[in-house]
Amino acid sequence: MTKENLKPEMEEMLIEKTIGNLRKSNFEVWFAKDQKEAAEIFFKQIFKPLAPKVVGWGDSLTMLGLEVLPAVRATEGIQVIEAFEEGLTWREHIYNCKRALNADLFLTGTNAITAKGQLVNLDMVGNRVAGIAFGPRNVVIFAGVNKLVENLDEAFERIRNHAAPLNAKRHPDMHMPCQATGVCMDCSSPDRICNTWTITEKSYPKGRIKVILIDEVLGL
Repeated sequence: MTKENLKPEMEEMLIEKTIGNLRKSNFEVWFAKDQKEAAEIFFKQIFKPLAPKVVGWGDSLTMLGLEVLPAVRATEGIQVIEAFEEGLTWREHIYNCKRALNADLFLTGTNAITAKGQLVNLDMVGNRVAGIAFGPRNVVIFAGVNKLVENLDEAFERIRNHAAPLNAKRHPDMHMPCQATGVCMDCSSPDRICNTWTITEKSYPKGRIKVILIDEVLGL
């Protein structure tokens, strides 16, 4: 059962179980009551102590909705690698995505988190999942509780038939059948956004991946 289908008492149990298992798997985890608290946690307990010089990021509606990037950009001495600026050519976009993999800190979201404490993601180009898996010294994952699922089967179902079709609709200049059907058609479209799956079982080294779980429905 996904978080959206749970009764309040079962929802609380899923949240506690997931947080406990994430910590057992060497992730650092914070639980925020809302977006404001999530941003405060990020700046006071993560960003300030780490004092990064170079920050990269992967596309995430949850992360962008918190509006932490403007404050990071405004911080003196910080270089933000911008891979998603309007006007970039494809070559420039890819070049900056690669540069972001050398960042001190990488900010992004996740498509699903299982009760076992696994991060499950599906990417088009792979820059987001690459940054989570390897490269940046530290990674911060921002996720609403709507991303919580019981197991991998539910994670795959959620991503294929909820997150991915909605994400496809964000790109009207691209053409995929799921934009019309609302569910995965396992298409062969040249514009297909579903190309690389990753399952992150544990954080290595310990604490490299930090998860801020937010008690709100956020992102896709």
